[in-house]
Amino acid sequence: MPTIKLIQGDITTLAVDAIVNAANSALWMGAGVAGAIKRRGGEEIEREAVAKGPIAVGGAVAADAGRLAARYVIHAAAMGPDLVTSEEAIRQATGNALRVAEELGVHSIALPALGTGVGGFAIEDCARIMLDKVIAHLEHGGSLELVIFALFGAPSYEAFRAELAARRLPAGIRAEA
Repeated sequence: MPTIKLIQGDITTLAVDAIVNAANSALWMGAGVAGAIKRRGGEEIEREAVAKGPIAVGGAVAADAGRLAARYVIHAAAMGPDLVTSEEAIRQATGNALRVAEELGVHSIALPALGTGVGGFAIEDCARIMLDKVIAHLEHGGSLELVIFALFGAPSYEAFRAELAARRLPAGIRAEA
């Protein structure tokens, strides 16, 4: 049974098949989640990502995870090089990250709250958008069995927890918060 799990913690420490990077379309890794991934996982993650870019805002590409516990980093471009995001960019980046995960055949994935750090997008809106995409994706089946939202700080965790609690999940999808 597919599970959506919320944790408050560092995405770079999770032993999952893939983690999602809150990327820009040029795929350089500066601050926020991207900077944390590069610091822990190694510069080679950024080199491989940049070699695959630029990509469209809303797009996603996979790269090796370097020294991280995960196997892959899926770079989801929730903003352009101007570091500005939008509801549509977050929606597309989430959907494309999930699509890439399925193409890789992964069973577990961890996502941050896309666009809410450097991009400045409202966390409550991000929770609604990302949960919409993840639930719709899991309803259609595939290889994903565990989707973790790794949330930085209590306000982010609480926003996702409240949004998830307000929903009636489809039969066959479980939630852990």
